[in-house]
Amino acid sequence: MLPIKGLLFDLDGVLVTTEHNHFLAWQRCAHSLDIPFTENENELLKGVSRVDSLKKILELGNKTISSVEFEALLTSKNDFYLESIQALSSKDLLPGVAALLQEAKNHGILLGVGSSSKNANYILGKLEIAHFFDVVIDGNGVTDPKPHPEVFLNGAKALKLDPKEVLVFEDAASGIAAAKAGGFTAVGVGNPHIATQADIYYNDLTEFSLANYA
Repeated sequence: MLPIKGLLFDLDGVLVTTEHNHFLAWQRCAHSLDIPFTENENELLKGVSRVDSLKKILELGNKTISSVEFEALLTSKNDFYLESIQALSSKDLLPGVAALLQEAKNHGILLGVGSSSKNANYILGKLEIAHFFDVVIDGNGVTDPKPHPEVFLNGAKALKLDPKEVLVFEDAASGIAAAKAGGFTAVGVGNPHIATQADIYYNDLTEFSLANYA
């Protein structure tokens, strides 16, 4: 591993947690189709794109819908999700996030977000941390979702860095797989289930120190 020059962060579950908001929005969609949907089924959607998430829900219920209904459900899900996070603010940042972003900037480390969310820029604005990031790669500009490494490879390219110079922070198995497939060091955060899959694991970002990667 070369000296670290950049950090790429997944958004949900790493910088902030709105996973319950996503769950409620997907549950509402599933129930509109008479498909049972609990927290257990929601685990299948973590780190998965919006389109693929809805496809998985339809598979769970063995349902088929028209393309028009599909697009309408995607819109409905996103509208409900955005409504539910209106009160989001910097107070909702996960432990250690603000301090790490500031420390990285102070040391000239480049920062990016690599997320399947199409609302990444909106959420970063609500959290008041958008100014820290040199690049945001989200679901609007990615063809192949995680576990494909495209989102992180695009991030490294935008930062003009080699993957070996970048740490990727993830909380989902699909994200860890994406990071490793792209040749990055995969740092697992906040999800004990991925501890053995990640190259390094921390319970939260208060445990992380840039000094260990200089």
